Parts: sequence; structure tokens; C-alpha cells
Amino acid sequence: MKSSVIRRDGEILSGTPCFVGTRVPGRNLIDCFEGGYSIDQFLADFPTVSRQQVLTFLEETKAELETAVPA
Repeated sequence: MKSSVIRRDGEILSGTPCFVGTRVPGRNLIDCFEGGYSIDQFLADFPTVSRQQVLTFLEETKAELETAVPA
């Protein structure tokens, strides 16, 4: 999946995909949702991630699901 808000850089967390401009793995957002967190709770815990980054990540993920799973 190509993302405008998630990057993989070998110099940051050993190449773990992170939100651009942060050291916050994208997986953390999914883990928080699995734990019952809201977007606001995630943003409070990870203030270097912007609301727009979260919303863009969700939109890109939704679009990927719509094209990746055949009818």
C-alpha cells in the first residue's frame, strides 16, 4: 500500500512504517483502535501525529481495501 502519510526509513525504528515526520508506527493507530481508543485518545497519546494524518491514513486504507479485495 502506498501512503502519503506513512513512510518506511531504515534510520527510523529499524524501518518500521511510521507517520511522516514522527517516530510513531502506523500500527500503533490500529492497536489503539483494537483497544477501544478513539482518534482523540490516540492523538492525546501521540501528539506528534496530526488529526489530518490519521484521517488520511484511514481514507487511504479504506481505498486500498476497496481495490484489494475482489468482488
